[in-house]
Amino acid sequence: MLAKPDTLAAPFRSAARIADIGVSEILQIGAQAAALRKAGEDVIILGAGEPDFDTPEPVKQAAVRAMQRGETKYTALDGSPVMKEAVREKFRRDNGLEFSTQEISVASGAKQVIFNAFMATLDPGDEVIVPTPYWTSYADIIRVAGGTPVLVACDLANGFRLKAEQLERAITPATRWLMLNSPSNPTGAAYSETDYRPLLDVLLRHPHVWLLADDIYEHIVYDDFRFVTPAALEPALRGRILTVNGVSKAYAMTGWRIGYGAGPAALIKAMAVIQSQSTSNPSSISQAAAIEALTGSQACLTERRDSFRLRRDLVVDALNAIDGIACLRPQGAFYTFASCAGLLGRTTPKGSRIESDRDFCAYVLDAAKVAVVPGSAFGATPFFRISYATSEAELKEALARIAGACAALMV
Repeated sequence: MLAKPDTLAAPFRSAARIADIGVSEILQIGAQAAALRKAGEDVIILGAGEPDFDTPEPVKQAAVRAMQRGETKYTALDGSPVMKEAVREKFRRDNGLEFSTQEISVASGAKQVIFNAFMATLDPGDEVIVPTPYWTSYADIIRVAGGTPVLVACDLANGFRLKAEQLERAITPATRWLMLNSPSNPTGAAYSETDYRPLLDVLLRHPHVWLLADDIYEHIVYDDFRFVTPAALEPALRGRILTVNGVSKAYAMTGWRIGYGAGPAALIKAMAVIQSQSTSNPSSISQAAAIEALTGSQACLTERRDSFRLRRDLVVDALNAIDGIACLRPQGAFYTFASCAGLLGRTTPKGSRIESDRDFCAYVLDAAKVAVVPGSAFGATPFFRISYATSEAELKEALARIAGACAALMV
């Protein structure tokens, strides 16, 4: 017998802290496109930030061996000792940084590391400076943690990078953190040592401001760009920098959910308190796989980076060949962030007017059956993001469809 509904129950009320927060627009667009596919439409989805490569075989086998050894129990709260040693070795090898195990945190994804850090440090009224365009979750995580995101628009002319004078103006007595993501999602913009130096000089003058460096796309950089991380550039700031990274992007391990952070022991200890009351330890099997990824052969990083570079060039060249679209060549990650300003004001064959980047993306999905993400979801208009973490054949087809849809617009 089915239970009868409780007609006396009060209407559901969500917590005030999430009243203005919704599900990621990226996920919403992906769900809409997936529904069209299920209905029989030939939709190409270029919205997900997920490599199409498989997890390397040695990494998968490391997980199998861990299960066979019975490593299926709880581990230490914020990462097993072996996992933390693997992270320490990664920082030594790749970044020239030395951390103790008390300065390392391992969580269920880099996103949880960021969440833990803000939950552990933000009180109502505390501000976090976030350069835009930005990954959509940054601002919402800050809000959930009780802080206030201070969005600073970074313009196309400076390659979507934050300027020192912008940072100086944004800092107030309430500023607790600055967030920097290099290479960036959604723009692919990256900060060189020369780009970082003026920003670090500003932070040196403001000792109450901490820096969260999101390095998740560290290994996906192109041409002659040399990746650097702030903690390695300015030892005087080491005591207030949290460096965040993970295995999801570089090693195609999105579903394994392992991220890590390194910073001052007091911060790491506070983050462990948050993790202890939420997820506790990350998956033991995923940690075994991540250990192999970080300490085993790194040959896949070069091979996959080269593949992404070819796809980047394919997408950028094709977009720039379309009248009304302009696209910078990104320095890293696997996204393009193109302007559709030249298409605003044009009319679709169905008579609708393209007034915004959201209108443009909706039109492309309807007319070309290609799902891309509007720049407004990342705090910048009128742009759209393409993820080229998919096959070359699919990218060529998608770009041909986009070109056709744009050609059909009437001035």
